[in-house]
Amino acid sequence: MIQNLLRTALVRCGVLSLAGACALAGPAAFAQTRGGTLNFVVTPEPTALVDVATTAVNVLKVSPKVVEGLLDYDFDFRPKPSLATSWEVADDGRRYVFHLRRGVKWQDGQPFTSADVAWSLQTLRSVHPRAKTTFANVTDIATPDPYTVVITLSKPAPYLIRAFSSSETPILPKHVYEGRDVLSNPANNAPIGTGPFRFVKWVRGSYIEYARNDDYWDKGKPYLDRVIVKVIEDPAARAVAFENGSVDLGADTPVPLSDLARLKADPKLAIETRGYEFQAGVARIEFNLDNPVLKNLKVRQAIASAIDRDVIRKVIYYGYATASASPLMPSNPYYDPAPTPYPFDVARANRLLDDAGYPRHADGTRFSLTLDPLPIGDLPARTAAYLKSALARVGIAVTIRTQDLPAYLKRIYTDRDFDFSVNGMSNLFDPVVGVARLYTTDNFRPGVPFTNGSHYSNPEIDRLFAQAAQETDETKRRQSFSQIQRILERDLPDLNLVSPQYVTVYARSVHDATTSPDGTAASFADVWLQR
Repeated sequence: MIQNLLRTALVRCGVLSLAGACALAGPAAFAQTRGGTLNFVVTPEPTALVDVATTAVNVLKVSPKVVEGLLDYDFDFRPKPSLATSWEVADDGRRYVFHLRRGVKWQDGQPFTSADVAWSLQTLRSVHPRAKTTFANVTDIATPDPYTVVITLSKPAPYLIRAFSSSETPILPKHVYEGRDVLSNPANNAPIGTGPFRFVKWVRGSYIEYARNDDYWDKGKPYLDRVIVKVIEDPAARAVAFENGSVDLGADTPVPLSDLARLKADPKLAIETRGYEFQAGVARIEFNLDNPVLKNLKVRQAIASAIDRDVIRKVIYYGYATASASPLMPSNPYYDPAPTPYPFDVARANRLLDDAGYPRHADGTRFSLTLDPLPIGDLPARTAAYLKSALARVGIAVTIRTQDLPAYLKRIYTDRDFDFSVNGMSNLFDPVVGVARLYTTDNFRPGVPFTNGSHYSNPEIDRLFAQAAQETDETKRRQSFSQIQRILERDLPDLNLVSPQYVTVYARSVHDATTSPDGTAASFADVWLQR
């Protein structure tokens, strides 16, 4: 009977969201059940299992299953308790006091205390791609007792209370990490946390296994026995895996967009577009401004003029995107809708390249560049193929180079052996954190992924981001961010293309996998399977 009611509800509601799209699809329709194994596909294979020094989305999907944060958040970014049970913000936003959950133990049996929190925050400031900016105003982290952490700031940081999720600020066991190099610590690949699941094993190239933490502090959770993170490199094979039931859940648009309509029509499957509020951002071209050709602004202007964002939106993203020149996605409250100063105009692109001193040779080309697409999903590679075709029309010969994710990260951020790249960057909970890392001078940090890879430096941009970081007047913040967007769109250290709409595909037997803006980058403590 329940099955029939559910089927009727799904027909009436259309696509069912994981959190419940209408009343009959919610908790009243059927009770939670314990047990079972969730097969969760993540691609490409994570480079680590703890997000201490990376913001790669594939790592963010697995780390929070074991490693937790001080807070969780609802879809309106309001904080909820996690390892901290309560908190106060005092002294006009210059002091944060966190009261920690008592009786929590690390999965090796050691007690969780304020010393772990203080050590984690200090360490993240030096190794995490965003924490240096997030905690820039922090002057002291005190631990007056084992269950209290006091963070003192030199000036207000209005965004800071939204920075304590497990995917953004993971809390690590001090006793496991202290005294060893953080980046090479074995615990990064065999994590020890306080979370709902314990790490079991990692079979490279195949799967990662997690088992229920029977000593989890939130008694009765998790509901699942196991989570198996599957690595399936071929996009078409991932689509087949959803259809034959060997995969239950996948995020970040895990199948080719051309397959979505077919999967949506499968009565066993559904899609969800929520759960990307932290992760959402823009797809972009990042220029290496140390390259003598790309250092020329007229060349970058020409590239911008040669590219039709609407083709990318329609053809590459099948309409699951919004064309935009801003580094802020259109749904961001600080988004500036001013049109790009470099709209699609092939004739203008050719004139700019002539003016820049790059005439066509006998074969029709002006110069050659190598393009490195981010090896996560198929969209960067498909975008690169379009860019190669579009730039050929104005005489720029493009060679597309492919590599795995570790090689890509080393090439772009350590060796800096690249011309330009196609990637995507999250806006996160505030532009001071999600966007500033890509443009401010002090965020040119060779060796740290997903920072200022272009080597762009503009004192006015530095000043405006610093101003916005402490400004509590929303009108003035909006003015600062508007100026930032217009300067960046003029200077073109990168070229923003579209703001994608990410999609989660799931079996209808999976419940409560998207209950926060972290989506599937949450802990899965609440996930259960209808059996």
